[in-house]
Amino acid sequence: KVRAEAVAWYEVRPGDLHPEIDPAEFLEERLRTEGLAGAVGLMTSRRLDPYSYVEKKDGAVFVSATATVGLSNALRVGDPAGEGIACGTINVLCHVSRVLTEEAMMEALSIAVEARTAAVMEDLVASRVSSGVATGTGTDCVVLASPVPCSGSEKAERYAGKHTRVGSLIGGAVYEAMKRGVAGWKEERREKERIQP
Repeated sequence: KVRAEAVAWYEVRPGDLHPEIDPAEFLEERLRTEGLAGAVGLMTSRRLDPYSYVEKKDGAVFVSATATVGLSNALRVGDPAGEGIACGTINVLCHVSRVLTEEAMMEALSIAVEARTAAVMEDLVASRVSSGVATGTGTDCVVLASPVPCSGSEKAERYAGKHTRVGSLIGGAVYEAMKRGVAGWKEERREKERIQP
């Protein structure tokens, strides 16, 4: 849990990272260079322009989800460690308009991860190393952002499970953003296969 004013995506190009480079230091340096020191940073080898963005609202509660989806590194939970390492990751930012207690944040993050997993599994993306359907990739990141309380009188949401408005909106927004991202990634793969001789 950190306080930050921004979340930034960084597109990693071939050759940017290799075993001698510390990924965390690499990202911190890139963020500093861009004037984003202190931001929460996400890295991906996936192009950033086909990102998907979804908004959901119910009364005073607003949720947005932004996702970049690369599945070249698709794995099923429980696959052997270190197997099939490749480029490609899923990065999701879920922003909630309401202040959340720490417990609600944990619940909300769980819902976001569940929505990510459901979207990948429903599209029957195959694991790179096993016969199972992938549940994500080996390098997924999910960021949950909510406001910091401005005053002691501001009421925080205590719960964010599926039975709550907050949880329902999180699940719906992340799931829809992921479905669009998976579909886009699959379409790009089909296009590449058609172009290759």
